[in-house]
Amino acid sequence: MLISKVYTIIQATKVHNPLVHSLGKLSLNELEEKIIDLQRKYFMSSNLQVQMQIQNFLEIYKEELNTRRALESQRQKEQQNGENGLDNLIKVS
Repeated sequence: MLISKVYTIIQATKVHNPLVHSLGKLSLNELEEKIIDLQRKYFMSSNLQVQMQIQNFLEIYKEELNTRRALESQRQKEQQNGENGLDNLIKVS
C-alpha cells in the first residue's frame, strides 16, 4: 500500500510534457528502447533546439524508468522482510 501512495505522489509532482502520453502503459523494455532511440536521434541531430527538446524527452523517460526501478526494488525488499523479517520471530503478548 505504501508503495502505491509513494508512486501516486511521485506521478503528481512530475513535470509533464503534452507530447508524452501514457508512460504508465509502457513496459520497462519499451522505456529502455525509447531512451536508446532518443539518444541515437540526439547524436544524429546537429540542431541545438532539436537536441534540447530530445534531452527534455530523455529526462522524462529516464525519470520514469528510475522511478519504476526504485519501486520494484522497494517491493522486493518489503517481500523479503515479510518472509524473513524479525517481526515474525518476535512474539509480543
